Amino acid sequence: MPIAISSGKINLSSEKRTEELAFKFFKELKLGYVVFLYGEMGVGKTTFVRYLINKFQTNDKLKITEVTSPTFNLLNQYQLNEFEINHYDLFRVKSIEEIKNLDLFENISNSITLIEWPEIIKKKPKNLIELTFEYEKDHQTRSVQIKGLNL
Repeated sequence: MPIAISSGKINLSSEKRTEELAFKFFKELKLGYVVFLYGEMGVGKTTFVRYLINKFQTNDKLKITEVTSPTFNLLNQYQLNEFEINHYDLFRVKSIEEIKNLDLFENISNSITLIEWPEIIKKKPKNLIELTFEYEKDHQTRSVQIKGLNL
């Protein structure tokens, strides 16, 4: 399992550590949860999401699909056997009105919602887990802090 660096940060310096964290996170995630993923480009948010979604697909004995960041279409949906995962990327969203049009938090009780670049969202939903990915000083080391879930 990924080891802590300091002050609750989990070391994600290798893709293997990112995969291990996603698998552990998978065990804790429940329907209705919303996950905000913060962090600059290239820090590992989408890689984490890919491992997480692929773990759900494997668990449901579904074909593993390509998981990419939905930067241009804002939303990728992944249908599982009993529910769906909604993966949003709000990088290009510039106004609260655009957020309202997306209906981000409508009917979330039967899905899991993952949102990259959630900074524009002012009113936080219930069942929120926040992951903050960042580079450490040397830019070789990446880490994540998790708020709202104890792993």
